[in-house]
Amino acid sequence: MRLDKYLKVSRIIKRRTVAKEACDGGRVTIGGKVAKAGTEVKVGDVLEIRFGNRLGQYRITAVEEVVRKENASAMYEVLSEDSETKAQRE
Repeated sequence: MRLDKYLKVSRIIKRRTVAKEACDGGRVTIGGKVAKAGTEVKVGDVLEIRFGNRLGQYRITAVEEVVRKENASAMYEVLSEDSETKAQRE
């Protein structure tokens, strides 16, 4: 599955166009490497997303085409979520 679609389906980012812009802007990495919107994701990949003032790390636990809103958070495991300002102070 494409990275931008995964971010939308999992609801890490609510809209696919916003997810695509984040990817193409170099704010999303997979395994430490900058990832474009069309990059294929698989179970076990670790995503790092800088979005607004947030910095989040997520491990992909499932890749599904269609998921109900209530079950979307089961598609990933949150490794960390911090604001950039907090991360810069430490």
